[in-house]
Amino acid sequence: MNSLFEQFVILWVVIDPIGTIPVFVAVTAGMPSAALRKTAIQAALVATLVLGFFLVLGQFLIDALGISLPAFQIAGGVILFLFALTMIFGLNSGSNGVEQERGDGMPAIFPLAVPSLASPGAILAIVLLTDNNRFSIPEQAVTAAIMVSVMIIALLFMLTAGPILRVIRKSGAAIVSRVMGMVLAAVAVDNVIEAIFQLVAEGPSAPL
Repeated sequence: MNSLFEQFVILWVVIDPIGTIPVFVAVTAGMPSAALRKTAIQAALVATLVLGFFLVLGQFLIDALGISLPAFQIAGGVILFLFALTMIFGLNSGSNGVEQERGDGMPAIFPLAVPSLASPGAILAIVLLTDNNRFSIPEQAVTAAIMVSVMIIALLFMLTAGPILRVIRKSGAAIVSRVMGMVLAAVAVDNVIEAIFQLVAEGPSAPL
């Protein structure tokens, strides 16, 4: 089983509470305090439900499609690596392109809950970390608890987004996001290498 610290780091990186701060500030600009709190709570709740859905049913979807674990690990590692590159090069951080999404009246759902908090990388990571072939139910419950704890931290960050952003500024948030992207890239590469070694160990008869 991945260590608790490793799981926390992975989920912290893919959920990216710090990177959500500029997005939250952008889509809630001009809102009264009560609306800000409501939006933050709704975003965290919806994102938790989305990730919880894939935590429970993600494995069933993989099994239904007949995808082997090494194949899914390699594909997942590649996607997480590409996701990490967008963090490193700043392609998915900050508030660029977010302001126009305010007009739909549902910023808590889009873009805050999805795809900012419950990002494709977060969905993929939660499926990988709760794979039934590798992790027991108690271990998956621990992963779920870690995911909820990261989401609670993200909620606290959104509730205090203004003061935090004034301290670290957008440049500080961007730096943290890039460093976390490098960490995620390393984790993704490690996932791919582990899956390749598993395929080699199983031999040519291993299911693809």
